[in-house]
Amino acid sequence: MTKSSRTLLGRLLFQDRGIVPTKRLLLFYFAVSACLLVGAIFQLSWQVILIVNGLFLAFSLFDLLLSPGKKEVKVKRKITDQLERGLQYTVELHVSNSSHHETNIRMIDGTPQSFIVRFPLQGKLAGNSTSTFYYDTVAHVRGDYKLSKLYLRYRSILGLWEKQNAIELVDKVKVIPDLSETKKVIESAQQFLLYDGVKIRKQRSGVGEFAKIRSYVVGDDPRKINWRQTAKLQEVMTNEYEPEHGKYITILIDCGRMMGAELKRGNRLEKSIEAALTVAAAALQKGDYVSVLAFSKDVKVFIPAAKGMEHLQTIIHQVYNLTVDTAESNYAVVLHYLETKQKKRSLLLLFSDVHTFLHEDNALLYLKRLRRRHLFLTIGIEDETLLKNLKSEPVDVQSAMVKSMAQNQALVKKREKAKWEKNGLLMVEAREEKLATTAVSYYIDMMNRGLL
Repeated sequence: MTKSSRTLLGRLLFQDRGIVPTKRLLLFYFAVSACLLVGAIFQLSWQVILIVNGLFLAFSLFDLLLSPGKKEVKVKRKITDQLERGLQYTVELHVSNSSHHETNIRMIDGTPQSFIVRFPLQGKLAGNSTSTFYYDTVAHVRGDYKLSKLYLRYRSILGLWEKQNAIELVDKVKVIPDLSETKKVIESAQQFLLYDGVKIRKQRSGVGEFAKIRSYVVGDDPRKINWRQTAKLQEVMTNEYEPEHGKYITILIDCGRMMGAELKRGNRLEKSIEAALTVAAAALQKGDYVSVLAFSKDVKVFIPAAKGMEHLQTIIHQVYNLTVDTAESNYAVVLHYLETKQKKRSLLLLFSDVHTFLHEDNALLYLKRLRRRHLFLTIGIEDETLLKNLKSEPVDVQSAMVKSMAQNQALVKKREKAKWEKNGLLMVEAREEKLATTAVSYYIDMMNRGLL
């Protein structure tokens, strides 16, 4: 295909710039040509035929002059710079016509292929006016995107010719995980958390953050007396401590090959990230310190521990573009890295594929060492195919073999889980739609029981 033919094809496919004939012009031309052909059969002169064709061409060009010029139609796009995966957002297009001519317009915005939209947008724009057009879009893949062009076509009232323009409109958009469950935690925690109740956290005497020095009163612990200040002021003074303002929660997100398994909505990694953000929001809201580590064969992201709800935005901006790697996860390397980074006792919350993790004997050695200082919990998504095969009826030989293999796999998983839990390493599986709820519930339960 030559360069000129590619340019012409691009114009016909709503690309680039130019002027293209409409279907109405082609129909009129064929109608006039048919009449001239009939006239030629009845000895119509060539002079008449040329005059009619010239008049038709002049009439169509006159219609072209009744449409706005390229610089007289301008468009501005209004879109939020942050979209949540799988949610619907409305984009506004403000179109202004500075000419005196009314025009019919069609538009296609240059959205990425992973955005679900319906184009073209159509409407009528009066002269010297501005109109707003809307379209809905849904983004299903996280990451950074750039909307660079908007393709516009407009015609005059008669609609014989159509002008086309490619307008440069640059907008950068981030598609982040779905935060619906996270918002439920922040807005209505009591309805969301299954085990949320009275927070019972043991407070040992003299332990916590130092608050101030005050005068000793009857009933104070004599062991808290500050003897230096007592000698200086000639009055018995005592130290006052506040309870610790937060525990340490370390969230581990597996990005290995097995996390790419497709679910009803997204894959395992998508659901794990959304659940991890929900747990982070619950912990930060309660004053705990949260750190996040994402990994596959190596560490991909590490966010040091911090507290406060503003830290949630830091976590979102660091993990929103995580993707599944083709390599297997190296749990031993990651746990060794974690051992060097996390010195304070914390809850290690791992989002991973439980079936894969159970067969990592090297990881068990590191976890036994980490278990002396930290509390460990692995959360995964139930294998619906396995559960379906376990409940199926063996109506023939093939279905009986499938169910037998599923039962054997379930027994192996149960035996391996018992081995890990014997070493104090708890493992939980939940349905994909209940993953965030289950993770937050176990976190709250462990905090209430004072296990940290």
